[in-house]
Amino acid sequence: MPAKTATRRLTVAQALMEFLSRQYTERDGRRHRLIGACWGIFGHGNVAGIGQALLETGGEHMPYLQGRNEQAMVHAAVGYARQSNRLSAQAVTTSIGPGATNLVTGAALATINRLPVLLLPGDTFATRPADPVLQQLEVPYAGDVSVNDCLRPVSRYFDRITRPEALIPAALQAVRVLADPVDTGAVTLALPQDVQAEAYDWPEDFFAERVWAVRRPAPDATELAEAARAVRSAARPLIVAGGGVHHSEAEDALKALADATSIPVASTQAGKGSLRHDHRADVGAIGHTGTAVADELARTADLVIGVGTRWTDFTTASSTLFAAPGVRFLNLNIAPFDAHKMAGATVVADARAALEALAGALGAHRVDPAYEAEYRAGKARWEETVDRVCGAADARVRPTQTQVLGALDSVVGDEDVVINAAGSLPGDLHKLWRARSPRQYHLEYGYSCMGYEIPAAIGVRLAAPDRPVWALVGDGTYLMMPTELVTAVQEGVNINVVLLQNHGYASIGGLSEATGGERFGTAYRFRAEDGSYTGDPLPVDLAANAASLGMAVIRAETVGELREALAEARASDRPTCVYVETETADTVSGAPVAQAWWDVPVAETATRPAALQAREEYDRHVANRRRHL
Repeated sequence: MPAKTATRRLTVAQALMEFLSRQYTERDGRRHRLIGACWGIFGHGNVAGIGQALLETGGEHMPYLQGRNEQAMVHAAVGYARQSNRLSAQAVTTSIGPGATNLVTGAALATINRLPVLLLPGDTFATRPADPVLQQLEVPYAGDVSVNDCLRPVSRYFDRITRPEALIPAALQAVRVLADPVDTGAVTLALPQDVQAEAYDWPEDFFAERVWAVRRPAPDATELAEAARAVRSAARPLIVAGGGVHHSEAEDALKALADATSIPVASTQAGKGSLRHDHRADVGAIGHTGTAVADELARTADLVIGVGTRWTDFTTASSTLFAAPGVRFLNLNIAPFDAHKMAGATVVADARAALEALAGALGAHRVDPAYEAEYRAGKARWEETVDRVCGAADARVRPTQTQVLGALDSVVGDEDVVINAAGSLPGDLHKLWRARSPRQYHLEYGYSCMGYEIPAAIGVRLAAPDRPVWALVGDGTYLMMPTELVTAVQEGVNINVVLLQNHGYASIGGLSEATGGERFGTAYRFRAEDGSYTGDPLPVDLAANAASLGMAVIRAETVGELREALAEARASDRPTCVYVETETADTVSGAPVAQAWWDVPVAETATRPAALQAREEYDRHVANRRRHL
């Protein structure tokens, strides 16, 4: 008779926590715990299952973090995963109902940005002893649908565990996706509340330590040879560094290629910092929020080399930026889906492996010295622009938003991390921030989700506890999700929040004006007599609000006070908020205009002059759009 398999009797929730605690990733000989902790807010759908299991297994097996908002918990986990180069992630557990549906936005953000997070929402009873139960969505045509099905389209893997034994293959598949640099994103295991608490005799092998190798696939020899030929034949090549450079830890390989060939390097929002700002080949941001030098190079490039980028419309200026008649694309990407975009030639490989191999294949090849001199002169001119708009001649004036960035730049070190996601700040940061290290610049712009900054700062600080972390937050974003300030205070997670008060949605206000919307509905002001929101600013005190949530708060009214406040915050040993009201008058804002277009359709028929003028401008730009085939 075959030997009896050793088993252990645990609930489904207990077994899942035990399993997750023994999963690791390994890359380049370095091992990382895959699931570093579990965030959770408890309700009737998970308190007796996952909640009890976390208590039962203890903090050593699975550390627990208490959140205040389910969406924010996902953002924190995503920040942690990004700072960890996708080699470590966190889990998030919620109850059924609104707790579960609050995960959807965070899940979309994770999947769009290709960042791993494990979602463990409770679900309605699998055995259906009472139907409907509290918070259950009834679907007349399908008895097996719950609100968790909202998570299917925003998850890279989804399963509902309706029997204990189904957990084994589902958990293995979930971890496979989390650890796969091609497939990673949000992973959802929906857990019916009765199944969570059900006991089962689990094979001990299920709890064996597993190490998931994070591969560095090398380029195909034929693709590599074709790529090298394309680079050698190009007169005006341009590298576009995307987030894959960071995820692959390929920054040194990119620098070596740039040093050897003098090919200029522009960066997407996710790829900024791939080269230090002062590297001679770094030409800064590209696209709608790009620098003048990078966008001009893009317009005249005959070969565009995308490294780890998925070519969003902000990068391509809605398909108007790469304007040279014979321009070709070469994409180095670990994901075939992204490698084939822009009808490009492909090198499907890990970014670091591909860059190292391409440098070797190119040998002593360099671009023409005249081309290098051209872009370096353009870079110098842009640096003068940065100095002008970010500096302040008079320390006694109220700062503009760009001067806030200049003040912060004067305070931070190479090790600091600056986090932002939405509003007008991403454009200013992309164009103007001088990134000094690979992880200093942390912009979530795949989903551009308001509310990301504060919880993500907590996740980053948990992943890198020795690095000062800054969340740059406008008033609009702050009002959407300030709740995790309480978490930072409770856990002693020392983050710094720079809170900018500009009385409304500055970015959308500007976009509204540019598209004929006349800033309708974008200001935080009282209603005027004509019914518009153009009265006095609202008497809200966001600094007082932050203080009421436990933050140390420093108010700054001038550029000089701001510099002092930022330095004090950086030296503080507790979570600190620096509050500043910015100068918003268009005549003094100083921010450079967009160097490339972005397609936001304008009303085709209208009576108001602003809309008619905006439509004329739109038609002029859209005529330049092209498909690269």
